[in-house]
Amino acid sequence: MIDIDEYAEGAVLLDGLEDAIIGITEEFGGNRRILYSRDKIIQILCERDSMTEEEAQEFYEFNILGLHVSEQNPVFLDIKIK
Repeated sequence: MIDIDEYAEGAVLLDGLEDAIIGITEEFGGNRRILYSRDKIIQILCERDSMTEEEAQEFYEFNILGLHVSEQNPVFLDIKIK
């Protein structure tokens, strides 16, 4: 695993969801944020915390997606292309 802090110093990391990290985003001005896969987060919550998919989605929406800590909040990728 790479040293995230080396590439995105100060970015907010979500405890226990390291396996859902899929990249680092970059904005004009140099801000970098951690990019998480929404689907991987849901999968981790289901497996690790024995949540149903519905419970995991609700937890994600209210406790993870709604989290605001700093300018370097994590960002989430949700692919729904058909």
